[in-house]
Amino acid sequence: MVAYPAIKASNAAIDESTMPQVAVFVGGTSGIGKLTIKALVATGHSTRIYLVGRKSSEGRTKAFIEEQRSVNPKAEIVWIEGEVSLLADTKRICDLIKSKETCIDLLFLTAGYAQFWKLELTSEGHGIVQTLEYYSRMLFVEQLLPQLKRANAGRVISVAGGGLETTRIDLEDLDLKKNFSSFKGQPLYLTQNSLYMEQLADDNPDVSFIHTWPGFVDTGNLWRSVDRNSWMGWVLWLTLQPLISLLTYTDDEAGQRYLFQSTSAAFGGQGVDWHSKPGRNSYDRQANGLYLVNHRCDCTPNAKTMATLRKEARGKNWAHTQSVLGPYL
Repeated sequence: MVAYPAIKASNAAIDESTMPQVAVFVGGTSGIGKLTIKALVATGHSTRIYLVGRKSSEGRTKAFIEEQRSVNPKAEIVWIEGEVSLLADTKRICDLIKSKETCIDLLFLTAGYAQFWKLELTSEGHGIVQTLEYYSRMLFVEQLLPQLKRANAGRVISVAGGGLETTRIDLEDLDLKKNFSSFKGQPLYLTQNSLYMEQLADDNPDVSFIHTWPGFVDTGNLWRSVDRNSWMGWVLWLTLQPLISLLTYTDDEAGQRYLFQSTSAAFGGQGVDWHSKPGRNSYDRQANGLYLVNHRCDCTPNAKTMATLRKEARGKNWAHTQSVLGPYL
């Protein structure tokens, strides 16, 4: 575990050269994304943050933006309304950002929610959760990759389940349209994140890629697909909610830990110098690449599982994903 005092010391050393000058947060209107923005703004340094969210969150998000402006007048937060469960709208958002920025230092991806019952499809024919947690995330990366490569230390962070990859996925049903269940969905989507990002990291060694597992952080996503007043809501309130509350980090510590992942050279790139144990990538090597990082900020290469997936699944997942994203690339 990376000790919290060491994380705070690293964050305190952030300066203008290691501060992300331009950052894009997708899903930053609540939860980990929002906490990380607060920590980023609180450094007091100049930054421009593009915050992407749905229209339904616009009111409270604009109040949050005003609050952050009072904390750090040198921090500019630009609100972009969009529906990232739709790939066409994701591309529109990317085109808008690309029209304004030639370099992007940080792309932070957290959109998603829990789904328990049936497979719900978007108007484009893809699973809503899979699009939020995988397809649109990878489309953001693909679209903004030129800007990330032009930055001095471009970094991509996808918050899902780095280090928890599994070989128990059906390569003939990568969209779960044949046999959906929530117990299959989350392990599949997080594994797909790692497979696709590892290929991108191999092809783009000048960009740092992190797939991170937050552990238990009370983001509120649990309630996006469940009515709190339903019988299922009561079951979750009596079982999972107490567990989440018991095991979560405080908001401040969660924000500081993700600020650390966003800026520290422990995970490659040209971030804040790190003089402790260096990170190891998904090949279990001390080199740039894809870092699988757990809630303790430790690199957890999951090397045996990733080696099997690399051999048996990465190519098929890449081809499948390219067929989905192709019209928007």
